[in-house]
Amino acid sequence: MITQNTIQQILARIDIVDVVGTFVKLKKRGNGYLGLCPFHNEKTPSFTVSASKEIYKCFGCGKSGNGINFIMEHEKYSYVEALRWLAQRYSVEVEETEQSPEQKQRALMSDSLFIINNFAREYFSKTLFESEEGQNVGLSYFEERGFTQKRSKSSSSATV
Repeated sequence: MITQNTIQQILARIDIVDVVGTFVKLKKRGNGYLGLCPFHNEKTPSFTVSASKEIYKCFGCGKSGNGINFIMEHEKYSYVEALRWLAQRYSVEVEETEQSPEQKQRALMSDSLFIINNFAREYFSKTLFESEEGQNVGLSYFEERGFTQKRSKSSSSATV
């Protein structure tokens, strides 16, 4: 298991513009950067990167996160694999502790739950906003409950 100290060192050294720029051609726009989203086909750039906030966001498909999330999503890596990739890129020595079988099982369960929850979030968000039934039934229900269709900056779901 990668130690918390190593994770903190990696987080301190990550430059989101450098990480994303490895895979996406970015152009400076105002305080941020703009490019074509690597997660879906688009002709007009809707993928933004904020160096000051260390986050990315695509206003086309809704994907967002930090440098670790980007590597996980783009390269289809697990959390640990993404940390190793970033540690190598930024010359951070990875310190590890030995895991007991119970800890390994918990880590596998945690990774599995993360993947399942991410899939469910994407599926339900897409169904709500992009299907006829989701828009007619789901959105009208949320509107009756006081929700709006304004999208929040941190997710692709409706806000309260």
